[in-house]
Amino acid sequence: MDSKVLNRLKEIVGEGYLLTSPEDLVCYSYDASQPTSDELPGAVVMPGSVEEIATILHLANEMQIKVVPRGSGTNLSGGTIPPPSGVVISMLRMDRILEVDKGNLTVTVEPGVITDVLQHEVESRGLFYPPDPASSAISTIGGNVAENAGGLRGLKYGVTKDYVLGLEVVLPTGEVLSTGSKCVKDVAGYNLTQLFVGSEGTLGLFTKMTLKLMPMPEAERTMLALFDEIEVAGRAVSEIIASKVIPCTMEILDRTTLKYVEQYKGLGMPSDVEALLLLEVDGPMQVVRRDGERVQDICRRVGAREVRVAESDEEAKKLKEARKVALPALARVRPTTILEDVTVPRSEMAPMVRSIREIALRYKIDIAIFGHAGDGNLHPTCMTDERDEEEMRQVERAFGEIFHRAVELGGTISGEHGVGLKKRPFLALAVRNEGINTMWRIKQALDPNDVLNPGKIFPP
Repeated sequence: MDSKVLNRLKEIVGEGYLLTSPEDLVCYSYDASQPTSDELPGAVVMPGSVEEIATILHLANEMQIKVVPRGSGTNLSGGTIPPPSGVVISMLRMDRILEVDKGNLTVTVEPGVITDVLQHEVESRGLFYPPDPASSAISTIGGNVAENAGGLRGLKYGVTKDYVLGLEVVLPTGEVLSTGSKCVKDVAGYNLTQLFVGSEGTLGLFTKMTLKLMPMPEAERTMLALFDEIEVAGRAVSEIIASKVIPCTMEILDRTTLKYVEQYKGLGMPSDVEALLLLEVDGPMQVVRRDGERVQDICRRVGAREVRVAESDEEAKKLKEARKVALPALARVRPTTILEDVTVPRSEMAPMVRSIREIALRYKIDIAIFGHAGDGNLHPTCMTDERDEEEMRQVERAFGEIFHRAVELGGTISGEHGVGLKKRPFLALAVRNEGINTMWRIKQALDPNDVLNPGKIFPP
């Protein structure tokens, strides 16, 4: 990278917060969607304030430098992979919880705050931040907002966008914008806050976020239901929802996922069932008792082989860990793991699972299935080896069919991982060309020089 640019960046953030050596840059060249990369960014900067970020983006426009914002790099669609010689803006220094406002049930944070850290802080005060992505131990709030992250509690509580009340955003040209407020009702003009949520780092860099909190649920009950047929598990999901019980968690793991989770963690998970439902209800004690019994009765009635109820907080934690470690467990199987993300209406979950299995069989590849059964969000995960070019071609064809099938069933190509680099060729399936053109006009209006996270979302 040009020495003049590096000197300017050093002046902005200080020598200790500018990385330029290949040894330092290599871990910023890839993210969770792509475990290796042959191309390195030109530099990594670690700003500590909104003023430094604004100055960096002014410089980027002046010098036509491509910049990519990054949190912990847990992105699963290639959204934080930098262009060669681009500049990565690491947000991890900006990691303060600025305010917990119990009177208004809000928390204001900087983007580098780790999700688990935020959750533990507010829970210590009797409050609750529901969004709970599987990567919560390492993912940042800024990344969650950029991707509109979902998680295990999405069925009952919604996803990240449902908790973002206001943002401080540095626009691609360096202006600082404030959107929203602590007000529950705020319809003053366009909803700019929600425009930026889920924009995958292409429209601005978040420097401050005001998030909605809830009172902690009084009680919770965690259960496992074991099924010999995955279609029966899908029917249980539909009947539980139809009974007007909304669990806070309703996760599904297939036989392949369970086998590797058990090998990885030894949690006592069964390996001889076709599907497992992880279910959790929460709320007032009487409601939890009633809803828990109703969920168990429905699972048994539709054909569950067995229903287990956690007898302690420790046991409940172990059961939930089985779902959270699904990806790392599968990632140990072969050199390359491709975790994808499709969503269909709940009523179409069983047909979608059948289609995924048929496609995997036809292309002779290994695909495990797990995901958020309650909201129809499935994660077909292929264990493969990127060094085998023919097998990778089969994998790409298979996932192309999976995306098409999800849309045919009334679903979409991504429920929570975003488009990034990986799903650009399939975006028109979900939003059509008119949708792409409208989004591109917004991008051009805010980022006329295309300096911020270029090449993401939009098809080449």
